[in-house]
Amino acid sequence: MNTEYDLISKQARRRETVRRTVVYTLLSVWGIVVLFPFYWMVLSSIKSFASYNSEHIPRFIASDPTFENYRNAFVQVNLSRYLVNTLIYTLITTALMLVVITLSAYAFARLKFRGRDLLFTLFLALMMIPNELVIITNFVTITDMGLRNTFTGLILPSVTSVFYIYLLKENFAQVPEDLYYAAKVDGTPDLRYLWKVMIPICRPTMITIVILKVIECWNAYVWPRLITDNADYYLVSNGIQEIRENGFGRENIPAMMAAVVVISVPLVVLFLIFHKKIMEGVARGGTKG
Repeated sequence: MNTEYDLISKQARRRETVRRTVVYTLLSVWGIVVLFPFYWMVLSSIKSFASYNSEHIPRFIASDPTFENYRNAFVQVNLSRYLVNTLIYTLITTALMLVVITLSAYAFARLKFRGRDLLFTLFLALMMIPNELVIITNFVTITDMGLRNTFTGLILPSVTSVFYIYLLKENFAQVPEDLYYAAKVDGTPDLRYLWKVMIPICRPTMITIVILKVIECWNAYVWPRLITDNADYYLVSNGIQEIRENGFGRENIPAMMAAVVVISVPLVVLFLIFHKKIMEGVARGGTKG
């Protein structure tokens, strides 16, 4: 009996070992496929211009690594200005959006007013509208207001998000209403209750929203490209496009890759530091009860 049990146990362990080996092998292959473009980008950025052009067969290791391409990336185009503009745009947009969505989510989650559910349903219906149509409407509005080539024109259409309001509203709704009624009995104003109770409890979701918004702003391309044609207001996305279109980017690929690395590193570092909080916030926001 024991011999039969041991045989079944060994077969089960063997199957589990095979399964794990196959899974980890597939994950490793997929990881290499996903990470290879980043590796190639960094590798190309540290190759000299002459070395890169002399390679008839691409080499996967730089024989004479150099950081001269990074200096060229800042000298040939105003990359530092684009980084500063993007930082200003990202910080202001994220701060304003956080205020707007927090007040909106709190109103839908806690305040009682006529037509609240219908209004929220119509609000969610906005998510069904293609972004292209919204961009066209925003472009006409901003142009009519004379806000093209201004930070105000860049920022205004991005200070709210239906998805983030929904995510935060669902998180607020998980906080027991008894806390709200007890606070109202004590005479606590809604804004004070929001600041002292709701925000601390829902901090993980709010941190997630902030991180996702920062990534969204940093990667913004279509709207900044459409609303600005003045280099003084270019973001890094415009800068990369300028590098690609002018002779510098087409001729000096290593320097262009260096510029892309400089722009990409902040987001990669941000995600690596806060990826657990992102997953935690999304999970909390999508869980009821």
